[in-house]
Amino acid sequence: MKVLYCASEAKPFAASGGLGDVAGSLPIDLVKAGVECRVVMPLYGDIKEEMRSKFTYLTNFTVPVGWRNQYCGLFEYEHKGVKFYFLDNEYYFKRGGLYGFYDDGERYAFFSRAILEMLFYTEFAPDVIHTNDWQTALVPVYLNLYYRHLDKFANIKTVFTIHNIQYQGKYGLEILEDTCGIGARDAHIVEYDGCTNFMKGAIEMADRVSTVSPSYANEILDPWFSHGLDDLLRQKQYKLCGILNGIDVESYNPETDPNLAAHFNADTVEEGKAACKKELQEIFGLQQDGSPVMAMVTRLVSHKGVDLVRAVAENILGEGIELVILGTGEYAYESFFSELASRHPGRCGVRIAFIPSLASKIYAGADMFLMPSKSEPCGLAQMISLRYGTIPIVRETGGLRDSIRDSGDGQGNGFTFKSYNAHDMMHTCWRAKEGYYHHEGWMQLVKRAMGCDFSWRASAAKHVEMYEQVCQLW
Repeated sequence: MKVLYCASEAKPFAASGGLGDVAGSLPIDLVKAGVECRVVMPLYGDIKEEMRSKFTYLTNFTVPVGWRNQYCGLFEYEHKGVKFYFLDNEYYFKRGGLYGFYDDGERYAFFSRAILEMLFYTEFAPDVIHTNDWQTALVPVYLNLYYRHLDKFANIKTVFTIHNIQYQGKYGLEILEDTCGIGARDAHIVEYDGCTNFMKGAIEMADRVSTVSPSYANEILDPWFSHGLDDLLRQKQYKLCGILNGIDVESYNPETDPNLAAHFNADTVEEGKAACKKELQEIFGLQQDGSPVMAMVTRLVSHKGVDLVRAVAENILGEGIELVILGTGEYAYESFFSELASRHPGRCGVRIAFIPSLASKIYAGADMFLMPSKSEPCGLAQMISLRYGTIPIVRETGGLRDSIRDSGDGQGNGFTFKSYNAHDMMHTCWRAKEGYYHHEGWMQLVKRAMGCDFSWRASAAKHVEMYEQVCQLW
């Protein structure tokens, strides 16, 4: 089985979110599972020179972009047993940052077409091309329109994974021919609701459409979650599935994490977390009076549920819970939480930033981890917090529902609530606080949480099964 994994970002080279974590980790476990998996991504200017200097130049070729041809250089590098290809065009990719440019539609139309053109210049002949999110959504479209008649491409199957349906690659219809190279005869493939919609094209043309959790695969059939694509997805439901993401358990390991005040495992968690909690409280200037510390490492945006936290923040602090928040986002939330911390010194600590080393200290030092998301396709933070023995408090949506089970029955690994309601969340926080003070039962819960396996191994096995199924089509 040969798989070409296409992503607009991948750790450790360039990443801005969860896709980078997935693209940097899943292929490694696919290779361990016996799949010959290779990854292709853009050669961004943000990739550090110490990495770029190790890349091997292979060749260059031209890529059709509408009515013109553009240069593309091809480089390769092997990382943890996986061969990475990097597609170079300085006009499109030598910029500060990955996304958010006026010509993103053109940049990723070029990238999608270059992925297919690249196959003429490598010995690699994939059985499956696995594309991810709108940035590579035109790959299955271009494959079926312009390459399928060639012997090299005749039997290639395609998988498209939706990591976040909110971001669909929507542009005006005027870019179709001049930028994307898609003529009027085929415009219906990517046209949706009066716009060019890259994600719509992939849903139409891919052999299988997956999401990053089983619950999210069901949720996006509902208008509340679908951002307008529910009607199309219900039509294509026969090829839709959900596979829960995993985490890199080597990177997120409390026994080896260099950022921690003390290392620990399930047998030494009590002493280790006590040292990490003490350091965390000192960093944020919190009281060390035995109160539980509840943490959030998040983007401060509405769909992460921070409006619920804002509504009852005073109540949370009044319940004797210390609150730690790390993240950036919308100005209104940044201002509110910064002001909350200034009014409650010793009880609330806030950093408007994203500092990976501090995030590790929070995962290890906090007692509870709050994720009240309005929607959460998969979520990685709740899995990371379990790895560090920090108990998640989550709303039952998407991957949070699939990974966290309420401990009310004595068997779960966290605390959950269903409705998107601030006081339901507050009651769940209160239940967690009460559980914290029952020391023996709490430690059993912590050890049960640390015993959860969210490594990529299980996810990789399900991906292999999906690839095998899609290869049996037609």
